[in-house]
Amino acid sequence: MITGNMLLVVFVLALAVLFFLILKIKLEPYLALIGISLGTAVVVGIPLADIPGIVASGFGNTLTGVGILIGLGVIFGQFLAASGAVEKIAQSVLRVFGIKRSAAGLALTGTTVSIPVFFDAAFVILSGLIKSLSKKTGIPIISFVSALGVGLIVSHSMIAPTPGPLIVAENTGSDLGLFILYGLICAIPATLVGGYLYGMFIGKRVQPGGEIEEVQTKADKVEPKKQISTALSLGMLALPIILILTNTFSTLLFPKTSIATFFGFIGEKNVALFISVIIGIIVLSPYISQTKQTLYAEAINSAGIIILVTGAGGAFGAVINQSGVGNHLIETMQSWSIPVLLLAFIFSQILRASLGSATVALVTTSSILGPLTVDLGVAPILLGLAICAGAIGLSLPNDSGFWVVNKFSKLTIVQTLKAWTIGGFVAGLTALAMVYILFLFSGTLPGL
Repeated sequence: MITGNMLLVVFVLALAVLFFLILKIKLEPYLALIGISLGTAVVVGIPLADIPGIVASGFGNTLTGVGILIGLGVIFGQFLAASGAVEKIAQSVLRVFGIKRSAAGLALTGTTVSIPVFFDAAFVILSGLIKSLSKKTGIPIISFVSALGVGLIVSHSMIAPTPGPLIVAENTGSDLGLFILYGLICAIPATLVGGYLYGMFIGKRVQPGGEIEEVQTKADKVEPKKQISTALSLGMLALPIILILTNTFSTLLFPKTSIATFFGFIGEKNVALFISVIIGIIVLSPYISQTKQTLYAEAINSAGIIILVTGAGGAFGAVINQSGVGNHLIETMQSWSIPVLLLAFIFSQILRASLGSATVALVTTSSILGPLTVDLGVAPILLGLAICAGAIGLSLPNDSGFWVVNKFSKLTIVQTLKAWTIGGFVAGLTALAMVYILFLFSGTLPGL
């Protein structure tokens, strides 16, 4: 089996071939990802008998987390769009932030929502706003994709009680309350720079009309039966988020009780979204001109390819993990003589890119560097936040989240890399800069 630096060479070549197949050969991403997963596994020397199982388990494990969610999310979004609710919510964002700063409003909304709600669920729920806001403002879709996607991933990676940052706080021995406070201080500028400012910058460099795939569904073309209220629109969008929040808070307030068990069930992301879909079908039907069967058919048709591609991305990620790239990077970077906060950032960033998971990067990096906090001579909170900053950006096709963003936003692969991958990297660098600014106040601020 291949070891050492050749693993990195194989990883880079696998990505290059994947992009070639999708962008030049125009092979369907699902087929390209499955083919690259199998081919990479063979090249790195994984036993042939084990390869099908690794690919299948990577595919299945990914869909265990997001498969049901994607299907329900597409149906939920279809009903919100057909009822006019998405349009009303977009109008609300514009009223509060104005046309010029609407992308900033969406970015900050994403940052807020993704604290209690997992990235995939939050993007699925909020993605309907992207196209609506673009139509109303004339701002390119790619700007709103950056705003929403980066806003969501920043808080997903930096602000507890999201699991990744929570584990980082624990592994570094940080005070959780202060870790959340300083995480917010770093996350807001990162969101505005990487999501809003960078998003507007890259949006101006997309040709008018865009290369963006504009897919109009019947829900886009047919007028609602009657006007839905803003309050009901916002309430329906907030419903799954509120249900998920009940899970979080009941666990904190009533641990190990029947109350926590009940709200843990209805607040589980799949159950919460299922309940929201059923309520949405009932409540939104009076506002919808089309038949339910038409909406179901369109939603299921859209969900199918999203589920397949997302699962295939997970399969590719599983092969990369099995190859041992992560372990090699750990051994290599531990010998680097660079400032500890920068080392923590690079360590986490490279693992994020190579393994395709922000959470895995956070857990792995903090598990290694956390016990060394005292010896490293840096405040635990600063070390933890540098690790979190590294997990924000450089999402690649071995990350299932890459394909969720790509398919729900209907961008091309190149545009997804520009809007999501690079936008996240810019946000991560901004977060790291904020960590260094906090470092300047070491000894004067609590916990630093």
